Amino acid sequence: MPPSPDHQHHVRRVVLPSGKTIEVVYFEDLAVQERAAPPEPGSVDLHVCGACASELAYPVEWEEAGEEDWEVTVRCPNCEWRRTGVYAQDTVERFDDQLDRGTEAVVRDLKRLMHANMELEIERFVEALEADLIVPEDF
Repeated sequence: MPPSPDHQHHVRRVVLPSGKTIEVVYFEDLAVQERAAPPEPGSVDLHVCGACASELAYPVEWEEAGEEDWEVTVRCPNCEWRRTGVYAQDTVERFDDQLDRGTEAVVRDLKRLMHANMELEIERFVEALEADLIVPEDF
């Protein structure tokens, strides 16, 4: 199916603690418009969506906009809301700290999931060995 002209995508490669690399594909709908007024300076938590209040908003782009200000574009994965604004250094540092905590939580959950999957795989392998379901030809 050919891509729709209203959509574009980009790929981000993530290296997991195990050394494996995964590619995350982000699709963007060009028809989606911002649905909220610009935030008031100094009163915003950038990780909170201005439309649905989800705490999963993440940066799409950010760059310096002066000596102590940053221009940041955030996106909400729940409702596709976007916001671009210029924010003070302390606001962006709070956002960066929140992103670090989120990354740590995702990596922690990934490690737990990998550990649980490995335990299940080992249990199934042991059961197969005990039931004589594995023969030399399997290797």
